[in-house]
Amino acid sequence: MSRIFHIGIAMLLFAFSVPQNTHAMSPQSEINNVRKPAVAGSFYPSSEKELRTMLGAWLHTAGEGDAPQALIVPHAGYVFSGEVAAAAFNRIPRGHGYKRIFLLGPSHRVGFAGASVNTRFQAAGTPLGRVPVDVALGEELIRAGAGVFTCRSDAHDREHCLEVQLPFLQLVFGEVPPVVPIVIGTQRLSVLQQIAEVLAPYFNEDNLFVISSDFSHYPSYEDAKASDLLLAETITSGGLEAFLKALTQIDKMDYPGQDTAACGSNAIAVLLSLMDAQGRGRFAAEHVLYRNSGDSPYGEKDRVVGYNAIVFTRDHLFHFSEAEKRAMIATARAAIHSSLGLPFDGDDTPVGILKESGFGAFVTLRTGGRLRGCIGRFTSSSSLQATIREMARSAAFSDPRFPALSKKEAPEVDIEVSVLSPLKKISSIEEFKLGRDGIYMIKGTRHGTFLPQVADETGWTVEEFLGHCARDKAGIGWDGWKDAELYIYQTEIVNESEL
Repeated sequence: MSRIFHIGIAMLLFAFSVPQNTHAMSPQSEINNVRKPAVAGSFYPSSEKELRTMLGAWLHTAGEGDAPQALIVPHAGYVFSGEVAAAAFNRIPRGHGYKRIFLLGPSHRVGFAGASVNTRFQAAGTPLGRVPVDVALGEELIRAGAGVFTCRSDAHDREHCLEVQLPFLQLVFGEVPPVVPIVIGTQRLSVLQQIAEVLAPYFNEDNLFVISSDFSHYPSYEDAKASDLLLAETITSGGLEAFLKALTQIDKMDYPGQDTAACGSNAIAVLLSLMDAQGRGRFAAEHVLYRNSGDSPYGEKDRVVGYNAIVFTRDHLFHFSEAEKRAMIATARAAIHSSLGLPFDGDDTPVGILKESGFGAFVTLRTGGRLRGCIGRFTSSSSLQATIREMARSAAFSDPRFPALSKKEAPEVDIEVSVLSPLKKISSIEEFKLGRDGIYMIKGTRHGTFLPQVADETGWTVEEFLGHCARDKAGIGWDGWKDAELYIYQTEIVNESEL
């Protein structure tokens, strides 16, 4: 079953079973700045009533717990993959207040270098109505991308991979936050990493990233299942490097008939690059559902397409409110400024968790992106605010690696506060997870620690992370960690630049 044949089945199913409904959209849908649906009536019903009925059968649960940071969902005809996509969209708390939704998927119709962000239309139409497009943000991506982002009409006008996600969003949100539609036309890794760098400032809890990708194309049912579940396991447990290795491994398996292991591997690579940059250990991933087209009554078993639903959430120790985050930074800055006799016009009134005691905290200072001081403690009987205040002064004036912070430097320094979980002693380094855990090692009278984010900033391996900590911080030699007492901990980071 070729790609064209597979798509054709979906088109015929809806073309003959679902009447074309051109009045579902308001008359204003004819204006030039609304993208008309390209695959309504083929990939999904063009009738508003039938579309709502179909999606309503799958979108029947409200997400509980943390709102997702990202989803990986399929983009085939709904009769093949709709239930799988819905399983991921069901994890979104109904009406959750995202600022934007970034839609990323592969170009099926044209190849090009980089990514195309749709800035031609102020809205995208479906039989359920219109979804607003954040044109201004798209134009900003083009400016910031230095050529890696463009706007190509041929990449969007007939492309289905992003359009088929819109009706799910419309039923989940009612009023959908503005979307940023991005079609990726290349597989070149260096370019995909550039795309991730441009998107990095927006990869936060304010925004949802929806990655559109089917998986194996055209092997047998059982071969597809083996290939697809291997990739799903790799994506949920590893980062970009592991994903690329798994793609190579699957290619070497040479499953008969398989064209690709994931048609949206480029969009998945961008997502994993974004997560790696922030620390893969800071994200929890759940493989929610797997099916392939052979599971559909309209599919075959000998040549199938695979579909995975994967949900990513941020792995939080604490759930700080915006007021708590701002109070933490204000407390640290006020402590530094007051010690230097500098004015401070912020509000460092303690709120929420800052009034509580028993928390460890580190304060890190940077200038121009470079470390300027970092001091902390693992536990404290004082309030969290008092601990932050003390650690801020120590980082500014008592870190033995640096001279005391000057009046000239203080206003420009960037402040980061890390609130710590309790220490946990480990008996094997297998219990340590790079990027998630900080390490604290003790050998005799010597001790040293690295915060979890050191791994993200340096790109060290586990051996390098431990070796540098043992040698450079604890002073027990490169291999000293091997017979030292080891403790792990996690941190929740509040960064001034992100506020």
